[in-house]
Amino acid sequence: MHIVEFASGTLRFLDQVPASAPASGFVWIYLEREALESEIAMLQQAAQSLGGSAVLELHVQDLANRAHPSHYDYTSVYDLVIFRRLATATEVQAEVPQPEPPVTGPLAAFDRIRTRAVGFVVFDRLLVSVHPAGCYAADTFIKRFLADAVQNENLSAAARSRLPTGTADLMLRMLNVMVDSYLDLRKELSAGLGEWQQALLAPRSRGADWRALMSARAALHTLEDLCDGQNDAMQEWLDTQREQPAPWMPQAERDGLLARARDVIEHIQRVVHHVRRMEQGAETAVQLHFSALGHRTNEIMRVLTALTAVFLPLNFITGFFGMNFEYLPLIHSAEAMWIMLAVMAAVALAIVLVFWRKRYLARSGR
Repeated sequence: MHIVEFASGTLRFLDQVPASAPASGFVWIYLEREALESEIAMLQQAAQSLGGSAVLELHVQDLANRAHPSHYDYTSVYDLVIFRRLATATEVQAEVPQPEPPVTGPLAAFDRIRTRAVGFVVFDRLLVSVHPAGCYAADTFIKRFLADAVQNENLSAAARSRLPTGTADLMLRMLNVMVDSYLDLRKELSAGLGEWQQALLAPRSRGADWRALMSARAALHTLEDLCDGQNDAMQEWLDTQREQPAPWMPQAERDGLLARARDVIEHIQRVVHHVRRMEQGAETAVQLHFSALGHRTNEIMRVLTALTAVFLPLNFITGFFGMNFEYLPLIHSAEAMWIMLAVMAAVALAIVLVFWRKRYLARSGR
């Protein structure tokens, strides 16, 4: 757990919750979800003394819920924001293996679309954030504040970079980092989907890993639903800020806060747009694949039909002269065999020429 106090362009890392919030700043309490149960008494006391109200028991349950979807709720004193971030590769590998074997190949990137819930309780002068263990979003800001500060014995620090102006500003900065991880994932997903499409549409392709494709489609649907939930939660929070602005917040600060919130929403919408475009690309590739298979099948059937038509009259001739009658023309002639061979060759050549002129035997694309 970390307790950070922001006041007048400075910050302090504290060992315990202060008795009151700074007049021109706020306090950030960051703790991991695994420690929430043991620290709930301290958290409620801090919320009461610094925020003016304890956190509702229902909201505490939401913060402790690992599988909680993106969500926004509020009271007259604080806002509650649940946001699902993308899990890191280390977190995905640490999960319990699934019953089915992992996806491999070009579509393996889709198998790492796993998410974690991050909860924020936003008071006017207090921000409480509950993260999964080792959350990169919170660690990024903790390390940045430590790196940009020069601390003395009193644990006070003067930051060399611009600090957040309020609790909502810090929350939006962390949300922006989480959404950017989805934007970075787009490149990996696009590369994997493009490689799979090239393999699927290759001239000698005989099929595809349909299990991997179905897993990728399910992952894309999950990601789209996830982003829709994020977008709804942030849009509701933004609407609340517009309709019920904080009376103590300066107009310039409020405008900057709304602009940052709109930027987060715009990034989420970009992810949704890209996911839908990848879904359309996958569907198009599958349709083209089956169209190509159908075209190759038609080409093969056309050639086989032409060959059958070539040999059909030859079978008729041989069948006619193979009948067991005593009197048949040419059957007692020494030149009959050569004559019939010449006739059969001429008939076959004539049929082949006719089919060639009509392009029944031409190569595809000529």
